Amino acid sequence: MTALHLVKTANGAGWVLRQVRELHRHGVEVTVALPSTRDGLAPRYRECGAHVVEADLDFTPSRPWRVAQAVRRCRELVAEIEPTIIHSHFVSTTLTARLALGRQHHLPRLFQVPGPLHLEHAAFRLLELATSGPTDAWIGSCRWTCEEYLRHGVPAERVFLSYYGTDVDTFRVGERGAFRRDLGLSTNAPLAGLVAHIYGPKRFLGHTRGLKGHEDLIDAFRMVLAKCPDARAVVVGGPWNGASEYERRLRARARAACGDRIIFTGHRTDIPAVYADLDVAVHPSLSENCGGAVESLAAGCPTVATTVGGLPDVVVGGETGWLVPPSTPRLLAAAILAAIGDREEAMRRARAGQQLVRRLFDVRRTGREIAAIYRRILGSQHAGAGTATDVRACTNG
Repeated sequence: MTALHLVKTANGAGWVLRQVRELHRHGVEVTVALPSTRDGLAPRYRECGAHVVEADLDFTPSRPWRVAQAVRRCRELVAEIEPTIIHSHFVSTTLTARLALGRQHHLPRLFQVPGPLHLEHAAFRLLELATSGPTDAWIGSCRWTCEEYLRHGVPAERVFLSYYGTDVDTFRVGERGAFRRDLGLSTNAPLAGLVAHIYGPKRFLGHTRGLKGHEDLIDAFRMVLAKCPDARAVVVGGPWNGASEYERRLRARARAACGDRIIFTGHRTDIPAVYADLDVAVHPSLSENCGGAVESLAAGCPTVATTVGGLPDVVVGGETGWLVPPSTPRLLAAAILAAIGDREEAMRRARAGQQLVRRLFDVRRTGREIAAIYRRILGSQHAGAGTATDVRACTNG
């Protein structure tokens, strides 16, 4: 079995690297198409046993000449490699492969959906579904994504659920106190934190706020301070892809609402130490897959999140954390206060979340799932759709 993986970046998407490593261990011959065979993670893909080829397959309608180049290169790759299955990890590379091969091509194409954003907007959802054909299948990396495809008419036997896995054995809890000392914070002050890159609003989608919900954290924390004046909050993560001006506006908003009670740390690499010192991690996202909630719960940190995308898959209200609707600062503030007000209950939920994350996101488990999905898809081509599995069956696989 030969799988051609389409990845639009050589400098990120480490979850694909881990998956490719596990697939190689399960006997799948993997070729990875990257924009560069030298930069970023390209050498590490080769270390995992994959063959790496250079191909920039990013679908960029704002530069139509690039679309034609990407489509032509994709056709060349398929002719050269003759894969058994194509596995795409981004909307853009998926659209490129579909345009290159056409809707009726015999080769199975599998789109592992990294996030729900395109499904939340009718035009982009329609474009993605309209370009699919009878040999296309989907892996949702959260339940919401799977359910959305089913709701829009994709047959259940072509939709699978498998989370993007990680090396759960490398999760570690940092040294408690180190992060607070670095910032000059008291060990007794209740501390909430949002750990995420700062993404600017996606204007082409009509957004005026960033997807990670920084504004909602700021507005909520003003209410937290009214009840708990000793509390502090940190925003950990720097601007991403030119969002420096947006970050500046966030800092100004935080000063106006909360004075010096919210600290922006910029980019940090000591994330285990950050989570070790937080009393509660806050994920107020407006759109998200499973997001940073996987990291905070893996670190055993009490967690508050919004009811969007895949966050409820890991943050189960009353069991592994607190859930609130998106864009509701008042409810977000109440959840933060509940978490910092009852340390024993907060830690009980965090420990339960830690166990859930270790089970669902172990890359050894998810690697087996992907290999099984390949076999089911390829088997269904010869034996009929009845040999495939639906999303619920795959969940328990």
